[in-house]
Amino acid sequence: QVQLVESGGGLVQAGGSLRLSCATSEGTFSSYAMGWFRQAPGIEREFVASISRSGRSTDYADSVKGRFTISRDNAKNTVYLQMNSLKPEDTAVYYCAAAPRATRQYESWGQGTQVTVSS
Repeated sequence: QVQLVESGGGLVQAGGSLRLSCATSEGTFSSYAMGWFRQAPGIEREFVASISRSGRSTDYADSVKGRFTISRDNAKNTVYLQMNSLKPEDTAVYYCAAAPRATRQYESWGQGTQVTVSS
């Protein structure tokens, strides 16, 4: 497993933007596919976006398509989630996760960062 540390959460008005970061000191960061998930109170954790090891392939939940962009910088061992046109329903704790090539399962999780969107 790898240690993941998220940052960049906060309070923003509806229509605003935030960029989340998830960094690791793991030297083999590029061997992990990465994903972002979120969990709102009383709701199960849900998938938000994912990115392949190379960064060439991405996937998004329908609820965030066209508004969120996932990217990664393997030289900096960091994955990002750019969130634009934020809505109150985007309010949640956001987690990044890493899936090793061997299992393709998300096995490592960060501690989460709170995103609150006010109306």
